[in-house]
Amino acid sequence: QVQLTESGGGSVQPGGSLKLSCAASGSILSFTAMGWFRQAPGKEREFVAAIARSGGSTYYADSVKGRFTISRDGAKNTVYLRMNSLKPEDTAVYYCAAGLRVGISEYDYWGQGTQVTVSS
Repeated sequence: QVQLTESGGGSVQPGGSLKLSCAASGSILSFTAMGWFRQAPGKEREFVAAIARSGGSTYYADSVKGRFTISRDGAKNTVYLRMNSLKPEDTAVYYCAAGLRVGISEYDYWGQGTQVTVSS
């Protein structure tokens, strides 16, 4: 069974930065894609960013483009989400996901989430 463990969440002031990590129990390169999602209170879970196995292509939601960066370290089986210029609307539980299917739209494994709070 694949396990994904997120870390790095916390509280930060608007304009601040955080770096989330997602450690996988196996090789992240065995997945076709790794992604980050978030869910704010009272809202549906939404896509944030993804990185594809093939070529390491990256994808971002419009709301985070230019502020967030997804990356990976195959040797550490870890995917990262660097978040800069954080806004209060970025407040949410952030989830890591891993997919086995073609594309970046569907995921098969999920982490338990890490809370990110942006507030002054």
